[in-house]
Amino acid sequence: MSTLVGQKAPSFEAAAVVNGGTVEENFSLDQYIGKKNVVFFFYPKDFTFVCPSELHAFQDKLAEFEARNTAVVACSTDTEETHWGWLQMDKAAGGIKGVKYPIVADTSKCISANYGVLFGDYDMDEEGNLMATGPMIAYRGLFLIDKEGTVRHALVNDLPLGRNVDEALRMVDALTFFEENGEVCPANWVKGSAGMTATHEGVADYLASN
Repeated sequence: MSTLVGQKAPSFEAAAVVNGGTVEENFSLDQYIGKKNVVFFFYPKDFTFVCPSELHAFQDKLAEFEARNTAVVACSTDTEETHWGWLQMDKAAGGIKGVKYPIVADTSKCISANYGVLFGDYDMDEEGNLMATGPMIAYRGLFLIDKEGTVRHALVNDLPLGRNVDEALRMVDALTFFEENGEVCPANWVKGSAGMTATHEGVADYLASN
């Protein structure tokens, strides 16, 4: 599948658990269009290992995303009931109690497939029976979607590789800097540092002083 960067984020409606325990039947990212950026991230499975560390890490930084007018939304192929059950389990027991941002239930696998992060596919065997060619769970995809609903950044990690939440914040800062100043963000740019004018003179000036 080609990259979604620069494309409209695939729209969906699905059940989600919000505010740590309330099931919303027809949750959609469309509610944020014109209002907020969205960091939409996928994880493989509830009640597993790397996954709770990531969900807690995003919760720990949630106020920083909100201060940047950015919503955080998670998604896996588990059911909303499984999400709810995991949210009732204490952190010290391997649970995600305390996570407040929405967690989408992609039980049909369609959201993961449309975002290009589904590990596996459906096929037919020699006898015409439907079969799966993989575990049919999501890779660790992350998508930064702007207020117009366009994907501006995408990252996909294999199952064992957890993500850096500070890097997700940095990308939100970079997008905001570009939108507000019209300057591009060079390598290792962080909030508060200089940008670059996207011209031959601009890159020459930047490299000469960095």
